[in-house]
Amino acid sequence: MQHLHKSVQPFLSANYSLPEDAFNWWKRLQLERRDYSTYRTTVERLFQMFPPSPDLIESRSDRCRTCAVVGNSGNLKRSHYGPLIDFHDVVIRINKGRTKGYEADVGTKTTHRIMYPESAMDLDNSTHLVLFAFKIQDLEWLIKAFSTGFSGRSYAPIKSTIKANKDLVMVTNPGFMRYVHDIWLKKKGGYPSTGFMAVILALQICDEVNVFGYGADEDGNWSHYFEELKNKKFKTGLHPGSHEYDIILQLAKKKTLSFYGGY
Repeated sequence: MQHLHKSVQPFLSANYSLPEDAFNWWKRLQLERRDYSTYRTTVERLFQMFPPSPDLIESRSDRCRTCAVVGNSGNLKRSHYGPLIDFHDVVIRINKGRTKGYEADVGTKTTHRIMYPESAMDLDNSTHLVLFAFKIQDLEWLIKAFSTGFSGRSYAPIKSTIKANKDLVMVTNPGFMRYVHDIWLKKKGGYPSTGFMAVILALQICDEVNVFGYGADEDGNWSHYFEELKNKKFKTGLHPGSHEYDIILQLAKKKTLSFYGGY
C-alpha cells in the first residue's frame, strides 16, 4: 500500500519534460487527436504566461504542514467540520465545492482549488488555481481564459474567462495522473477521479493529511452537499469510485492519513 514516490513531480514546470509514453497514455483519456509536439509547444506557451515552477508550500523543520482535502460528499451536511477544516495550513477544495452557506460544515478557507475547464469558477486573489488537465485543449483554455478569452467547445459549457491570481496557477503533470492510475489504482477504471488524485497530491506535498467529504452519504448515495441528488441510483461513472474509497480507508487504517466520514 505504501506507493508514495516523492520523485514523481505532481506539477508541470518550465524545465520538466513529459516522457512521450506518458503523453500517449494521457492523450487517450479524452481522445486527444493532436501529437506530442503540439503538446510541447502548448506547454511552452503556458509557461510564457504563468510562473515557470509551481508555488509549493515550503516545508518547515519547526512544524508540521497540515492539509485538509475537502471532497463534495453529502456526508458533510450537519458534520460541523468547518472550524476543524479551517485550522489546517492548506485547504484543498475540488471543482465547484462551495463554502458560502455551508460554512459550519465545510469551513471558509480555501488555499488551493482543483478544477478543470468544465468545472472552473472564479477565485479570490489568495487561492491557488490547480488545473487538472485531461487534454491539450485544457491547457489552451488556461492560456486564453487569462488573456483573449476561450471560445472552444467541450462536452459541457466552459467559462471563456476566469478571475484568479495568475501567479498562483499550478498545472498537474500528466505523468502524475498516470502514476496514480498505474501504481495506486493498479490500472483499474478509465482514469483516477479528480478527488482521488487530490488525496494522493496532498500526500506528496503535505506532512499531515486529513480527508473530509468523501464517500456515500447516509442513504448510500454519492451525492454532493450543495445540491439535491436527482438520480438516486447515481454511481461513479468512469472512475473506480468504490475502489478509490477503499484505498483511502486503508490509508486511514495505516495512519497514512486521517479520514473524517461525516454525518
